[in-house]
Amino acid sequence: MERGERSDERSMEELSALAETAGAEVVAELIQTRAAPDPRSFIGDGKVQELKDLIEANSCDLAVFDNELTPSQMRVLSEDLGVRVLDRSGLILDIFAQRARSREGKLQVELAQYQYLLPRLTGMWTHLVRQTASGGSSPIGTRGPGETQLETDRRHIRRKIRNLEESLKDVRRVRDTQRRLREKNSFPVVALIGYTNAGKSTLLNCLTGSDIPANDRLFDTLDTTTRRLKLNERQEVLLSDTVGFIRKLPTHLVEAFKATLEELKYADILLHVIDLSNPEWDVQAEVVDTLVRQLGAEKTPCIRVFNKCDRYFGILPHGEDTVCVSAKSGEGCGRLVEKIAEMLSGRLRETELEFPWSEAGLVDGLKQSGALLDLQYEEDGIRVRAVLDEENFGRLKAWIPGFEEPKEDWDQ
Repeated sequence: MERGERSDERSMEELSALAETAGAEVVAELIQTRAAPDPRSFIGDGKVQELKDLIEANSCDLAVFDNELTPSQMRVLSEDLGVRVLDRSGLILDIFAQRARSREGKLQVELAQYQYLLPRLTGMWTHLVRQTASGGSSPIGTRGPGETQLETDRRHIRRKIRNLEESLKDVRRVRDTQRRLREKNSFPVVALIGYTNAGKSTLLNCLTGSDIPANDRLFDTLDTTTRRLKLNERQEVLLSDTVGFIRKLPTHLVEAFKATLEELKYADILLHVIDLSNPEWDVQAEVVDTLVRQLGAEKTPCIRVFNKCDRYFGILPHGEDTVCVSAKSGEGCGRLVEKIAEMLSGRLRETELEFPWSEAGLVDGLKQSGALLDLQYEEDGIRVRAVLDEENFGRLKAWIPGFEEPKEDWDQ
């Protein structure tokens, strides 16, 4: 088993918090040290008996494992222990199912649940009686292998998965349209990412003056929330909150949420929010960095935002793209806004433009995006001074007086 998959006291604490978030009451914990998982029961016969005694002594009705179990291991454990068995992936999916509010969020969670359920169906059906037209005896012409309930359910679930994937493709198309509209309106996008419960929603509220629910619990935010943030007199950005990451995040859950998480690739800046008060903040940060790489967003400029710095005693982290804040009190948030503006400023140019009256719509677009600094109506057209990003500069350069395309080395 890889090191990242092994359980320890910290990951068990996190599992307890996940169980409580899902609505369970944790009454006992058990950790086993062994070189490799038991193929049959994951923990071995001796530990199964110890766990069974613990379950009976505490009148438990659920056993949750910190690692992902194979379908056969889950079936064996459920039979041997006499209670329902969940692994970490199943528990996270249960929490996501409780928290999803938007249609998109519900679609993504439902898809992940069916993908999780499909290979585990075998253990859920013990009867597997062949279906015939009249139970035991069959009319002439209907005798044969028939179809088991298991096979019927598998076909049904595969059909549901295909339908959900098609629905999520529609969601992606809508997101692509929204993204192009944002680009047309010249709104840079800043995405908040981080480990679950790092304080992303609290930071969004602090920066934008919003009142999005921000509770001290895991996976409080599932549905993406976007708000406008004014950096200065010249510039405004869209600040977007995202679902929190966690170690051992189920692969099919990441796949299902790609419609949401792929937005990170198109963001202009990532704000990686890190809970500095957590003793394992560096491990949590590496989990997030790994998932960002998996999503193909590792080249997006990133600011590491160390949150809850008011709870930290010691030398605060520092560096070129590092800011320490307390999202709850607002400490350091002004510096963070300045840092975002600095990082985006390299993409902006203050430019004079002259538009004919027939292109007045372009001037309205500059007004709406907040890029307009000065406006003068003249007899032969409209003269403006505006702050343009690279995309708008390329789109509007034809109206820059005296502008000439720079020549390539080979053309000089």
